[in-house]
This record gives sequence, structure tokens and C-alpha cells, in this order.
Amino acid sequence: MAITSSLESTQKITDNTKKITEKKQQITEKNFEIGLRPESFSDFIGQETLVNNLKVFISGAKKRKEPLSHMLLSGPPGLGKTTLSGIIAYEMGGNLRITSGPALEKSGDLAALLTSLKDNDILFIDEIHRLKKPLEEMLYSAMEDFAIDLIVGKGAGAKSMRLSLPAFTLIGATTKLGSIAGPLRDRFGNIAKFQFYEENEMQQIVERTANILKIDIDENASKKISLASRSTPRISNRIVRQLRDFAHAENQEIICKNICKTGFKALGIDDLGLDEQDREYLRLIVETFQNNPVGISTLCAAYAEEKETIEEIIEPYLLQKGLLMRTPQGRIVTEAGRKILL
Repeated sequence: MAITSSLESTQKITDNTKKITEKKQQITEKNFEIGLRPESFSDFIGQETLVNNLKVFISGAKKRKEPLSHMLLSGPPGLGKTTLSGIIAYEMGGNLRITSGPALEKSGDLAALLTSLKDNDILFIDEIHRLKKPLEEMLYSAMEDFAIDLIVGKGAGAKSMRLSLPAFTLIGATTKLGSIAGPLRDRFGNIAKFQFYEENEMQQIVERTANILKIDIDENASKKISLASRSTPRISNRIVRQLRDFAHAENQEIICKNICKTGFKALGIDDLGLDEQDREYLRLIVETFQNNPVGISTLCAAYAEEKETIEEIIEPYLLQKGLLMRTPQGRIVTEAGRKILL
């Protein structure tokens, strides 16, 4: 019995230690991402038209002493929607509160969040297209009248109660603009789409990240990384961090072309930024289906992946680079895409 008890105690300690370690790793990763985010417009690279318009909107709102109009931001993940929302909160002198559509399960969850806001606060809801219908309808009065209606009690004794809200700004982010219900979409004063970043913008982001991480990087390496970052800052930040580890493993204090070559090979990344997942997807269409047009449902079954992952994560960059085509009959790989597999 004593031995069994001792073993159980040891196992509990091991499990607790593992949980603590995992939690610390998550905190470290979160702090890393936060540390790389620009805090003001002067540090934000790219999305020039959107940023210039935002400066005008914010200036007007501050002069009128009004909250900024609600905004809907659309575009692929990793382009800076959350980062820009933080900058908006800073410029408006409020706090940024972050949540997501799937995280809000009940009306009470949203009500508690809304009533905890203060004037000029920014409520950022990621994946707002996945918000449940009752919560979406609660937002209508919150956005228009800065108030929400709650039902207190049940049955015949139930009463409706209206709660006033502070003058806040809602920023919704989505990768599927067409999935936003019309009544909700119409309540946003500003609707903007994030564009993929240009090569020179990506190179500036790579060099800025390297500087924050306190490691030198030469021009050839920063250009190579920018080309392999899929026009997405989140990916470039990750690659720079990984290559820093490869540089330190070889006792170097600079990310150079040779470090890029070693790191890319180890990570399975090619010069276009394609990884094994991308090549496997192209190979599936070319080899398994002889590059005949194939529907998304068939691809989901054959690739063992959800439709959202394929359409929102895998395909956008392949389409942007002209390696994949969506036709009325289905997906096909272009000649450029077939050459990638040779």
C-alpha cells in the first residue's frame, strides 16, 4: 500500500510539473507574440490605405469626443487585425478587450463582457462570423444604442430589463466576410479588408523582428525570409525566431544566407514558403486525381482535413501564387504548381 501511495504521489507531482511547464511555455509564446506587436501607427508596416483612413477616422472621433465607429476587418489570418485593434485602442485612450465568436457560448457571457467595458474601450471579437444567432442579435442594440435588453426570471414572472453600456467601439474580425449576416454587417460604420503584404514591406517586418530579438540579419537573409513568409507577418516572425535558434546552434550571432539554407531545409520550407503540407495538398490533386477538377468535399475526405482549414489556411497562398485554381467543376493545379512537385 505504501509503495502504491508513493507511486501515485510521484505521478501526481509529475503531472502537475508537466502542467506547470506547459502553462509556462504558453505564457512565453504569448509574451513573445505580444512583444513583437507594434504599439503605434509609426511602428506599423504595411496596409497603408487602411492605416491612413484610420488616422482620419480617429482624429475626427477625438475632436467630436465620440467613440470611433464600429469596424469590421476581413482578411486571412496573421495579417495584423488584432495588432491594429490594439493600436486603435491606444490612439483612442481606451483598453483593448479580446474575445472570439466560438468563446462566447451564452448571452450571459457577452452581457458580462459588454457591461465591464468603459468609455472608448475597444471590444475585439475574432471570428465574429462564428457568433451564435442570439448573441449576434444582442449586439444590434449594443452597437446602435449602447444598451442591451436582458430577460430576468422565467415564465409568467419574466421581465425585460435594459442596461446602459459605455460608449465603446466594436471591432469584428473575420476570414469570411460573406458569412456575416446582413443586419450585423450593416451596423458597422467602417468595413476594411486586409491585403497580403508586399515583398519590401515583408523585408522591413523581418528586419524589425530581428532587431527586437536582438540578433543581426544580413540583407540577403532578410530578403530570403520575406519571400518565404507567404506575405504574412505572423509567419515571418515565426521563421525569424526559428532561424535565430539555428544561428545560435552554430555559435553565430547573425542570420545569414547559409543559416537560412540550413534552417529552411530542416523545417521543410522552400524558397516560395511552401511547406510539406502545401506540397502534399498539390500532390494529392495531381497524383491521386490526375489533376482532374475535384470538389472540396472530396478533398476534405481524401486529405482528412476540415473544409475551413483547407479554404482559410492552405488554399489562399496557393491561389495567390498561381499554383492552384478554383473552377466551377473543382480544384486543379496549374502548370506552375505542377513544376513545384518535379
